Amino acid sequence: MLRYVARRLLQAVLVLFASSFLVYVLAAYAGDPLEDLRTSRDPNRDVLMAQRTAMLNLDTPPVLRYFLWLRGASGCLVPGMRCDLGVNLAGYQVTDLLARAMAQTILLVTVATILSIIVGISLGIVSALRQYSPLDYGVTFLAFLFFSLPVFWVAVLLKEFGAIRFNDFLRTPTFSPAVIVTVGLLVGVLAYVTAYGALKTRLMIAVGLGGLVAVIMAVVSATGWIARPFLGIPGIVVLGLLAALVFTFLGAGFRNRRALYAGFASVAVAAIIYFPIQPLLEQATWLMMLGLGLLTLAVGAGIGYAFGGYDRGQGARVAMMTSLICAGLIVADRLMQSWPAYVSHGRIRGRPISTVGSSTPGFNEGFWMTNIDTFTHLILPTIALMLIALAGYSRYSRASMLEIMNQDYIRTARAKGVSERSVVMKHAFRNALIPLATLIAFDIGGLIGGAVVTENVFAITGMGQLFISSLRLVDLNPIMGFFLVTGLLAMVFNLVADLLYAVLDPRVRVSA
Repeated sequence: MLRYVARRLLQAVLVLFASSFLVYVLAAYAGDPLEDLRTSRDPNRDVLMAQRTAMLNLDTPPVLRYFLWLRGASGCLVPGMRCDLGVNLAGYQVTDLLARAMAQTILLVTVATILSIIVGISLGIVSALRQYSPLDYGVTFLAFLFFSLPVFWVAVLLKEFGAIRFNDFLRTPTFSPAVIVTVGLLVGVLAYVTAYGALKTRLMIAVGLGGLVAVIMAVVSATGWIARPFLGIPGIVVLGLLAALVFTFLGAGFRNRRALYAGFASVAVAAIIYFPIQPLLEQATWLMMLGLGLLTLAVGAGIGYAFGGYDRGQGARVAMMTSLICAGLIVADRLMQSWPAYVSHGRIRGRPISTVGSSTPGFNEGFWMTNIDTFTHLILPTIALMLIALAGYSRYSRASMLEIMNQDYIRTARAKGVSERSVVMKHAFRNALIPLATLIAFDIGGLIGGAVVTENVFAITGMGQLFISSLRLVDLNPIMGFFLVTGLLAMVFNLVADLLYAVLDPRVRVSA
């Protein structure tokens, strides 16, 4: 394994060297970095041209100039050496420009990609398990619809309906009886199409879910919950118990009662610590939140092992996931507590959902309100990217799952009396992920490349915008900095994809 990794890394270095040389030379001959100065009427034009020529070594042929760039760039790959990617046309360090752009891109694209992977794969697998059902046809139609829509058009629609009209709605956040009835009926129809079983069972599920949604909307409208949202202990307990049921069903099955009890115990612990942890959250920092997250996982694992049972690992996993969800609900509740103050802030003026930028310039009102501001700025571009990306994941996962479900070992497992949950989760799901490993690894590796169109529509200065603007100006050093970062990540995650095959499929062994 080590020989294989070392060989692949050596190949990656050679490929990166050859490709970066070609990109540098082609980009250098693609235009003139002095063009803006040549057409300038500034009396100091010649002086400025001489300064830029000296600063960027433009008097050196591009082939030789590449090795000057490579000498500084090699410091980014070798520990202990200084990373020097040069300066742009304006004289700013490229490393500083990349750091700022990567921060914006990571904020924008990471959450969208993770959500699209989770939601897309889940929809694809459910669609495969209900092949040729109304649910399958509906998911297929929506997948092709979102896949064919141009992202800039989706972004503009989200600006109109997700920001402008939603901000108008927040002035009087109530639902009319007609809206409540309509949404309840739509949810009921969707539940009827999604459910399976006898006609009576499907009707009961449809009526129950549709009625529940209508009641919740009526209560929310009557209490003004949207203006002053909260969860409190009741909300955390209800949602936490639901999460425990879901994780137990998916990861252990209801036969493992101890795993279910471990999930319920995790919810009880969350309810007990709700009030004691509030003063600590007032002093929250990102480092503190990371530490609390790790502590949450450790407590969940301890609860799972304490309940024991024939499979302690299942109980630990259920308790850990439930604890993590409950911790997230506590954090969400704390964010909700700061929502009214944020909406009424003088810089926000009652219109919290923003259409441009990744944050309000100069807005620094503490940990919680600052993070609410970041969230409200990134929610629309995140949804736009997620809707477009999840279509591909749903189609790939559906095709992979259908292929796996028709394999002989799946029929054998069913013939032996294995429960359908175990057949799907233990035998089919893991193998269905194998073809997706390469796709997901490349997409994650391409995160840092940015989303050029979305960044442009929402005025976010990320990696994509940095690359496009540098390409227009023939600004070579930022172009090469972008190429170095994205090229390294693509190669690293290509290696990760190869290693994932060995993890997902025991029959695959990576060797030299």
